[in-house]
Amino acid sequence: MFGMEILFLVLAIIVIVAVVSTVRIVPQARAYNVERFGRYLRTLNPGLNFIIPGIDRVNTKFDLREQVFSSRPQPVITEDNLVVNIDTVLYYQITHAKAAAYEVADYLQAIDQLTVTTLRNVIGGMDLERTLTSREEINSRLRGVLDDATGKWGIRVNRVEIKAIDPPPTIKEAMEKQMRAERDKRAVILHAEGERQSKILTAEGARQQSILEAQGEQQAAILRADGEAKAVERVFQAVHANNADSKLLAYKYLETLPSLANGEGNTFWVIPGELTQAVHNLSRAFSGEEEQGQRPAAEADGHGESETGSHEAEVPQQLTSGDPLQQQSAMAAADEAAERAAEAVADARAEAEAAAGPSASSETSQET
Repeated sequence: MFGMEILFLVLAIIVIVAVVSTVRIVPQARAYNVERFGRYLRTLNPGLNFIIPGIDRVNTKFDLREQVFSSRPQPVITEDNLVVNIDTVLYYQITHAKAAAYEVADYLQAIDQLTVTTLRNVIGGMDLERTLTSREEINSRLRGVLDDATGKWGIRVNRVEIKAIDPPPTIKEAMEKQMRAERDKRAVILHAEGERQSKILTAEGARQQSILEAQGEQQAAILRADGEAKAVERVFQAVHANNADSKLLAYKYLETLPSLANGEGNTFWVIPGELTQAVHNLSRAFSGEEEQGQRPAAEADGHGESETGSHEAEVPQQLTSGDPLQQQSAMAAADEAAERAAEAVADARAEAEAAAGPSASSETSQET
């Protein structure tokens, strides 16, 4: 009896071990390759699977999820013969467990070496500056080459990223100096542009100011000219409306002559030739000769006009003579004539002011 119990117990243990060896539970996103007598039989899918113990065995187990592989820095020579160290990160996924197990001995090492060789081929056709600024292009070319090569291994390369590109220390220092120089250059250019814009705006403002001032001066000159024109027109109308006599016209003529020398650019003053005639007529007008009847007598016998003509003829002859004694006498005569003219002007002004009152009052009474 005791021997039979031991036999049943041994048989039960054998059955349990056989059952445990037969059943294989595969987790999700896993794949197991099964070999029978050393030959590939099948791939176990996730879930409950059965094999023949002692005949079938699980050879390799793969994780079907996306995985990350980071390679160590690799020295790469650029087109301009500079050595740079490049770190890459590889994102891959096993799509076929049989090919990953039997098409390549070590797929990670194969991917690493393929990445290095492809990276050297790509970087060898670029200079340092393009290498530093063309990461997207390098990633795309690496991914294309690796995906084509690893497809037969049952592996799909999803992404290849360059983690770091480290140029030599001397190149780093030179690049830093270049960048600093570029920043200084941009700062100087921006400062110069600011000053240029400031000067342009200042010049535009000065130009607008000059234009506005010129327009203002033009308008003021036009208004002054209009005012003077209206004043002259009113004076002209007043003279013709009041029928001014020769005495008043001669007085206004003499009164206007000093204003000719008031200009800043006048260095000499030319006395008109008819000044002596005007002074003579004015002195005769206010000397009382007309009231005493000398003018009619002169007209009757014809001697007055000849004397006047001879006197006027003498003055130009004396003024134009080249003899020094005659010139001195002419200057003395001119001074005497000027004194007489000033006295005549003063007397004419007084008489004109005295005569203005009664005439104005008479005109007012007539209009009434």
